[in-house]
Amino acid sequence: MKSDDSSLQSAADAAAEAIEDATAQAADTIDRAIDEATGVPTDDGEIEEFTHDGSTLIAERRGDHAASTTVVLVHGIGMGRKVFADLSRRLESEALVVSVDLPGYGEAPEPPRTPAIERMADLVAAYVRHLGRGPVILLGHSMGTQVVTEVAARHPGTVSHLVLVAPTVDRHHRHALTQLVRLGRDLFGESAKVLLLGGREYLRAGPHLRRKMHAMLVHRPEHAYPRLEVPTLVVRGELDVVVPQPWFDEVVAAIPDATPFVVEGHHHETLIRTAKPVTDELHRWLAEH
Repeated sequence: MKSDDSSLQSAADAAAEAIEDATAQAADTIDRAIDEATGVPTDDGEIEEFTHDGSTLIAERRGDHAASTTVVLVHGIGMGRKVFADLSRRLESEALVVSVDLPGYGEAPEPPRTPAIERMADLVAAYVRHLGRGPVILLGHSMGTQVVTEVAARHPGTVSHLVLVAPTVDRHHRHALTQLVRLGRDLFGESAKVLLLGGREYLRAGPHLRRKMHAMLVHRPEHAYPRLEVPTLVVRGELDVVVPQPWFDEVVAAIPDATPFVVEGHHHETLIRTAKPVTDELHRWLAEH
């Protein structure tokens, strides 16, 4: 009887393992199909896992390692490094471009506790120092603008230039439901590329998105803006519902050396749709700063 039970258990284990392998293969196939459909490179760049103070990020390096310029890209809530594929492609011929998965996003492991924005900033700053390439151009999108703002404010000397694309969170409407409604409204009329790639990344963000949303909402970026000491480019999509014009103007006014730029006809996920307008403005702005 025991032998029969053992055989049944072995068969069940083998079946479970086969199902797990088949599921993983199917997920990889779907993942590659989404990458191909949205123009994301199917080959990874140089991947590095970096851990600091109990949290881990995944960094992907692409471009010219011999270049004097380093650009580090930090994504927003629910997203991951792959949303920067177009921007990275447009910059990698002239710079070392490093895009990251923050803890619990993309391919980065979920930390034991959801880190505050300040803790994620400390992690990114530690990674920038680890790179050993001197001050970097640091670009954040959406929640990523909160992270990079804290990096520049808390860790002077790590950042040469700051780029805030679609800066959150509007302090006059700092409520989860309001933000979700705004995001939903913003997605109306968006391209299939944005919906497909963004949907995939949100699924990757896992079961703790509510806690991550809370960490984003309790952070006060407006307290850090006046402490920024580096040139800052602030970008908004003309049709961005998540970042209304009055909040955008308030952010620009709060930063000592800020340059505003509005991308005509674009929504909140302007960098996913196409990074060309921001890339062109970034080149112009850097030439003047």
